[in-house]
Amino acid sequence: MNLLNMKACSSLVVFSDLDGTLLDHHTYSWSAARPALDMLRRIKATLVLSSSKTAVEIAEIQAEIGISGSPAIVENGAGLLTDQANDPATYHQLLEVLNNLPDELRSRFEGFGNMDVARVGEITGLDAARAKHAKARAFSEPGLWSGTDEGRAEFIAALAAHGVFAREGGRFLTLSFGATKADGMAQIVASVKPHHTIALGDAPNDVEMLNAADFGVIVANPTRQPLPQLPGESTGRIFRTTLPGPAGWNEAVLRLVEQLDLH
Repeated sequence: MNLLNMKACSSLVVFSDLDGTLLDHHTYSWSAARPALDMLRRIKATLVLSSSKTAVEIAEIQAEIGISGSPAIVENGAGLLTDQANDPATYHQLLEVLNNLPDELRSRFEGFGNMDVARVGEITGLDAARAKHAKARAFSEPGLWSGTDEGRAEFIAALAAHGVFAREGGRFLTLSFGATKADGMAQIVASVKPHHTIALGDAPNDVEMLNAADFGVIVANPTRQPLPQLPGESTGRIFRTTLPGPAGWNEAVLRLVEQLDLH
């Protein structure tokens, strides 16, 4: 049985980023969030994982947490998790645009498509099996920029001229054809029609999702620059945690469930 069952209740849907948010930035552990996950199970809320990770990676994390069968937003909002394998045609189109850039720009971006499994494991800290899953992409290309800030801006502008957009996440610069986590969120909200929505994230690619939720939570991540002030913070609709990663996630979710009187 799913720990959090989408069909059981549409009172609350929680949308959550993974790395640096529900998962510890260094260990990828979610154990510090266990009390809040247990609370969501008890009130039959739906947890929607929303990440730049692939469908294979997210399905594996869902199984670990106990929410297999719940909806999820994959590859930074470029697709939704489904029971069918994602067609990589979009990914191949994306790589074609990337590889046709001038060499002085292209050579400074090391994408997952350029890396073997060992290299992905090296920069992510994932074991070989999980690094292989991280390379199983259908919609987007994460990677590392090694050039100057000026070159990075030129690289992003050159991609945008061909309809490809770059978003800064918790670890990587991720390229896609422009969908955001908020786009996937809108599809799920339209289907489930929850009474309340909560979104949690730590990086620039989470901002649209945080702004779209009834309540947004910026989870502290000491490994990166904090997000700039968001409009909803002045009213308390968006707030920041002091604890990082899953510990902050746990604290914020328990606080909001109490505030909404759903416990």
